[in-house]
Amino acid sequence: MRIHHVRTRRSADDFPRTEHLAHKIARVAADPVPVPADTEAMVLNRIIDNAAVSAAAVLRRPVTVARTQALAHPRRPGAAVFGVDGGYSAEWAAWANGVAVRELDFHDTFLAADYSHPADNIPALVAVAQQLGLGGADLIRGIATAYEIHIALVRGICLHEHKIDHVAHLGPAAAAGLGTLLRLDPDTIYDAIGQALHLTTATRQSRKGLISSWKAFAPAHAGKIAVEAVDRAMRGEGSPAPIWEGEDGVIAWLLSGPERTYRVPLPEPGEPKRAILDSYTKEHSAEYQSQAVIDLARRMRQRIGDLGEVESIVLHTSHHTHVVIGTGSNDPQKFDPDASRETLDHSVMYIFAVALQDGTWHHEHSYAPERARRPDTVELWRKISTVEDPEWTRRYHSTDPAEKAFGARAVVTLKNGDVIVDELAVADAHPLGARPFGREQYLAKFETLAADVTDAAERQRFLAVVDALPTAEPGSLDALNLRVDPRVLAAAPPVPAGIF
Repeated sequence: MRIHHVRTRRSADDFPRTEHLAHKIARVAADPVPVPADTEAMVLNRIIDNAAVSAAAVLRRPVTVARTQALAHPRRPGAAVFGVDGGYSAEWAAWANGVAVRELDFHDTFLAADYSHPADNIPALVAVAQQLGLGGADLIRGIATAYEIHIALVRGICLHEHKIDHVAHLGPAAAAGLGTLLRLDPDTIYDAIGQALHLTTATRQSRKGLISSWKAFAPAHAGKIAVEAVDRAMRGEGSPAPIWEGEDGVIAWLLSGPERTYRVPLPEPGEPKRAILDSYTKEHSAEYQSQAVIDLARRMRQRIGDLGEVESIVLHTSHHTHVVIGTGSNDPQKFDPDASRETLDHSVMYIFAVALQDGTWHHEHSYAPERARRPDTVELWRKISTVEDPEWTRRYHSTDPAEKAFGARAVVTLKNGDVIVDELAVADAHPLGARPFGREQYLAKFETLAADVTDAAERQRFLAVVDALPTAEPGSLDALNLRVDPRVLAAAPPVPAGIF
């Protein structure tokens, strides 16, 4: 692994294209290095995980809207839209499937200098592989690259401190992954990366205040943009350059400016792509920094006893958790019983209160309006606050996996003056947690979430296709789609007419 120093350059500087970060990424994408067995196995796990969370979300309104839009763009040969038969234009399939994957905030994560959900890359790559009749090995290679680049950018470049949405790392990663998938040359991949970054850089208001359904659409939009950017680059169209380092580029005006040098780690030529192994999925349908907090609440509830006797609860945690999903955000919506599901998902105070009361977490029931409005829940919820603890912030940013932490220390003060304290550094499902996710857990999550919308034979068929993916022949990837019973889809909410 080599650390690349990335900073703003003047237009008059001698700064050759091969030194641009986008070109360095493109060369990583074009490197025909074999995929290690453990990387391949994790790629398959994440494909299963995406199908699981998409199945659980298939009847939700945003997913229905995106699917309806995609179905207006049939194409032969085309790509599969999650849950339905037929072929559709790849960029629209990437859009619909990206929304389905992201809707419940229930798939994988990587946290470092910034946030990411690297499995957001998968829908775009699958769609293009299906439309172009590619094989399973190429798809796996492309996904491994997308994870490698996405995680490298998240390690090296912080977006959120400048209120830039984290999908600005997703667009270039998906473009790089598509470059690997299609075996493109570095110059073509370079142009696609530049276009994708330019068109997917936006503010993070999508995750602030009253959070709407756009939170699920934003990464799907980035995947769609990446598909279109690669198509244009393949036809010879260029891009803004240098996109990160230019005098009017992303670093100079949208990030920390000309005085800042970022450090981005990228594999050396011939070095295997293994970054996917550093990411982790979710056991609970909630923002990742809530995962350990939910497990902590489940552990503490017996010790606390009667929750009506709680005077106050303070969660000591990292800067990220405090300002994004805690009281440090200064978002009154995070205490609003009428807030959207997306807003409640980004309120660690709400999540801790419900997990304490219920001892469990459910992707639908825990967010139901009647659940959020329960008087005893609202009373407990409003007794909870967060504070930043420098040690938790340090551990959040640690590069040592053994001490990197995304949890909190809970200090519960009872009305009689007793204080109960406990802490949890990582979620139970984390690789270093009490019950790390392996293939067995991915399969169990899939079975739980998909059982209500598909029959057993279809689930087994899909899993068999995933298992055979490493040797899947070109043109066979249409089978990589979990089909939903049409009678289930018929129960989806009605969608008003639009343009398409």
